[in-house]
Amino acid sequence: MEEENNKQQDKKTDERNIKEEKQDKKVNTKIKKEEAVARGLNLHTSKKHCMYICSFIKNKPVDLAISQLQEVINFKRTIPFKGEIPHRKGDLMSGRYPVKASKLFISILKALRGNILSNNMDLENSRIYFCSANWASRPSKKGGMRFKRASVILKAKEFQEVKNNG
Repeated sequence: MEEENNKQQDKKTDERNIKEEKQDKKVNTKIKKEEAVARGLNLHTSKKHCMYICSFIKNKPVDLAISQLQEVINFKRTIPFKGEIPHRKGDLMSGRYPVKASKLFISILKALRGNILSNNMDLENSRIYFCSANWASRPSKKGGMRFKRASVILKAKEFQEVKNNG
């Protein structure tokens, strides 16, 4: 009688272990995706600032882009602008310091970094290959004017490093 109970308990524990192993295999086999996407919708900033920041961070790793935008917030680096913009000391091009837009971009870049890690991509080999700024829905102000709103899409993909032997 006791032997039968022991055998039944052993079978139950074996079945539980098998089920747990199957669940572990399902959890550990995450699919590696090819790209990571982060969106910033209805950002309270100028589309023009977002466009120039997009061209500034394109083809850069995410961590480098975050550190460079942090330098923009601290007025150590400029974002190159076009048009009749004054030249800045130490820089070759004319530029500005879009502090508010840079803060918003840093939060989007952190989300992109999290998406890269959750998609099982290599953070060091990933680069921002697509960056786009568009108008978002712009609510009305007094007198028929419109508030500034922009939407931003960032995409990152893994690229293999090219080594030169020279």
